[in-house]
Amino acid sequence: MREKIIEYYSDTEPVTFADGLDDAIIGFDPNSWQVVYSRTKVIKVLQERDGMTEEEAIEFAEYNIFGAFIGDSTPVWAEDFSW
Repeated sequence: MREKIIEYYSDTEPVTFADGLDDAIIGFDPNSWQVVYSRTKVIKVLQERDGMTEEEAIEFAEYNIFGAFIGDSTPVWAEDFSW
């Protein structure tokens, strides 16, 4: 998905991605110029990649990822209800 977003959108202006979370990308909003990530998939990435329990991954993501603000290009963390 990252490659497609770069291919179709990055030549206009830079696109901001969350490091190490490419497997959680579910789309791109060209109106707000934001990459859209699945919150559920972020949790799964943290569990699989970093060996966290579900509870640890949720706590880490809420504090360090979902609540972070890096300006107008901050990614969107969408709840896709795929639990």
